[in-house]
Amino acid sequence: MNYKQLLALIRSGEGLRVEFKQRFSDYEKIAKEMIAFANTRGGVLIFGVADNGSIYGVDSEKSITELVEKTVSNWCEPRITPRYNYFEIQGLEVVAVEIEESAFKPHRLQDYNKNFDLNSAQVYVRVNDKSVPASKEMIKLLQTQTTEKPLKNYNIGKNEKTVFEFVNENEKISVKELCEIANLSKRRASRTLINMVRANLLILHTKDNGEEYFTSFGL
Repeated sequence: MNYKQLLALIRSGEGLRVEFKQRFSDYEKIAKEMIAFANTRGGVLIFGVADNGSIYGVDSEKSITELVEKTVSNWCEPRITPRYNYFEIQGLEVVAVEIEESAFKPHRLQDYNKNFDLNSAQVYVRVNDKSVPASKEMIKLLQTQTTEKPLKNYNIGKNEKTVFEFVNENEKISVKELCEIANLSKRRASRTLINMVRANLLILHTKDNGEEYFTSFGL
């Protein structure tokens, strides 16, 4: 990242891949932001900039770096490896911490569990300009992105046809709705919809409140 790129990000404001931090708040909150970036499309945490884009600067570049390093070491599992960029704007020091999209999803808040627990893991993803908790469906999809290849030559069965018919009439579908209309267990409905996403037949969307739904492409 260079100086012009940083200024362009600040002018554009917070979004899917940009988060401003006037100061380092607390480890858990910063960890959630970093985890969300790593689980989604990557992003940049810019310290020394307020939510409205005003430049306040940081007291110490070294201190911010040490705090972020402590965060990734003690609060993020698996560990995230950030890149640090240091700039001076209007005579004030700003630290831009770049987080790449991870190849080892899903990242979660450190829980010291040896094995990943779907029911208790605190996983976050980025939605617009917010970092929100990931649903079980999103977590499963993140897991398949790391461990499995996209499904090819996917067999369209009765349940899949039901999904297409419902989406054609209602534009979107949720796990709960598929359970009701196809008389499926929540586990099977979830698996059906996730497999359809993996086969590039559906897209999974997440609202700002964490609610999720599925649509066909173009909706």
